[in-house]
Amino acid sequence: MKEYKSYIKLIFVCAVFFAAVATAAVSAGPVKVTTSIDSAYIIMGKQTAMNVSIVQDKGAHGRFLNMGDTLSAQIEVASVTRPDTVSLGSGREEIRQQIILQSFDSGVYTINPLVYATASDTAVSNGLVLKVLPVPVDTMATVHDYAAAAEPNTRIWDYLPDAVADYWWVILIAALLMLAGAAVWIWYKKRNILSAVLPQKKVVPPYDLAIQQLARLKEEKLCENAREKEYYTRLTEILRNYLDSRFGINAMEMTSTQILYKLKENDETKPSASLMKQILEMADFVKFAKVRPLPDDNVRSYNHALEFVEATKPAPEPTLEKTAGTNKESEAKNNTNNNK
Repeated sequence: MKEYKSYIKLIFVCAVFFAAVATAAVSAGPVKVTTSIDSAYIIMGKQTAMNVSIVQDKGAHGRFLNMGDTLSAQIEVASVTRPDTVSLGSGREEIRQQIILQSFDSGVYTINPLVYATASDTAVSNGLVLKVLPVPVDTMATVHDYAAAAEPNTRIWDYLPDAVADYWWVILIAALLMLAGAAVWIWYKKRNILSAVLPQKKVVPPYDLAIQQLARLKEEKLCENAREKEYYTRLTEILRNYLDSRFGINAMEMTSTQILYKLKENDETKPSASLMKQILEMADFVKFAKVRPLPDDNVRSYNHALEFVEATKPAPEPTLEKTAGTNKESEAKNNTNNNK
């Protein structure tokens, strides 16, 4: 019984072994290399592609044994494309690749078969023939000597000194500055000439301007039309501008208290400060308390403004006649004293 079991086991092992060997023999196929060329005729210097196809088992690794920079003495390898692998099924694959050929000698040349080797097999491709045609030369054409040197294109910079060509931007800036200076000088001279020829605007003295503005304010009769706030606003603006132009007091930016303080510091305005105080207090009362003053208060404020301007007007300048008369009186007194 034991011998029978051993015999069965031996038969089973042998069957498995032969099955594995048969499977390996079936799956493993030969390596096949074929080549073709796009054009069997090329002109010297031109290129053509040699197509290479390798059919082998998947996973097999191989290389060409006789391909380098040249395939023969007259045929050069210009470049080699990247291989493209395609699966064929049943554990087989095809590798496609192009070898770009070039030749500079005319003639008919044989491309030797490529030898491709893997770990288990070696394949040889088919041979090819390439005909290289010479470049046609026109023998009737005249042979010319070397051409003469071409004349360079000239520019204006070529005729200028090197200092000017190198520092042209400095010269340009200097010229622009000179033109700007000349323009400013001409404008300044022209302005002076025009100011001397054209009539100048007459400057109205502060006293005369204030009197004119007060007269216009009275003619508008704002208080009679219930516009007291506008009336006192205009009245105080006239007086504030008068103080600014007459005494240099920046009254437009001051409060009523500050204005009165400045008036009491000035010897010319100190005697009339009480008039200004009444006007400013009444104006603040109307503008901020929003109460309508009596008609007498409006008249009183206007009269006080007029009195203040009159009281602070500048002293009249002596005329030529008065100056001459004063000089004559002084000379007469001096002569009388001398006679005594």
